[in-house]
Amino acid sequence: MRILEHMGSEAIGWFSSFVLVLTIANQVYKQWRSGTSQGVSKWLFVGQITASTGFTLYSLMVRNWVFVVTNALMLLSALVGIVIVMKHRRAERRASRRGPVSAGSSPVRA
Repeated sequence: MRILEHMGSEAIGWFSSFVLVLTIANQVYKQWRSGTSQGVSKWLFVGQITASTGFTLYSLMVRNWVFVVTNALMLLSALVGIVIVMKHRRAERRASRRGPVSAGSSPVRA
């Protein structure tokens, strides 16, 4: 009976991990696909990287594999997220330096 309880709790943990990681991955994908990170703070990802690193180490220390995997994947998503924010911000800075391009004119000079 104890084994069945343990298997049930593991299944709940893995399912919950799957839902969380899928949700965050979908959000990061939408951010990448939209081509903008407007309104997204890089500090969100800095905090997530810090917390996920600590939680991954803690989970390894207590040997909780559901949380090791979950937190490692959350760390990966935060790293991808901050890279996307940095790329979007760099592209926005470049575009603002070039200035607006008026309709009908080519940005390339002959």
